[in-house]
Amino acid sequence: MPTTRARHSVTETPDIAEALDHAARVWPELKSDRAALLRKLIEVGRSAVESRTTSAIRQASGAATGSYPASALADLRSEWPE
Repeated sequence: MPTTRARHSVTETPDIAEALDHAARVWPELKSDRAALLRKLIEVGRSAVESRTTSAIRQASGAATGSYPASALADLRSEWPE
């Protein structure tokens, strides 16, 4: 089917086959469509990566609190030309 979108070719290695077999047990309604299972795995993987990234940001939030004196911003601004 013609498309303007990029296409990707993925070889079903033993690891990918195992992942698809496992996905077919999780989503049995997709078991006869390996491409749909692959898309589902990518979707779930994206969510996992986003969640992990958000978690890392939350964990790092405030890590530098107290590293600068309370007047640091005002001191910096006082150096700026008016």
